[in-house]
Amino acid sequence: MVHGGPYPATSDSRTTSVGTAAIHRFLRPVCYQNLPDALRPEALKEANPLDLKRLVDGRREG
Repeated sequence: MVHGGPYPATSDSRTTSVGTAAIHRFLRPVCYQNLPDALRPEALKEANPLDLKRLVDGRREG
């Protein structure tokens, strides 16, 4: 039984908006401010393990 909610729960009978997996389907991270470094994607970690060129506090890094 489909329990409603946003896509894909309303149009895909294999998924519902109920349960812990629904959190991952409907979660959209918008801001990483104050997020612990261990939870950030590799590209956004303070240590810059991918050695990406980026601008941090107005200074170029990488």
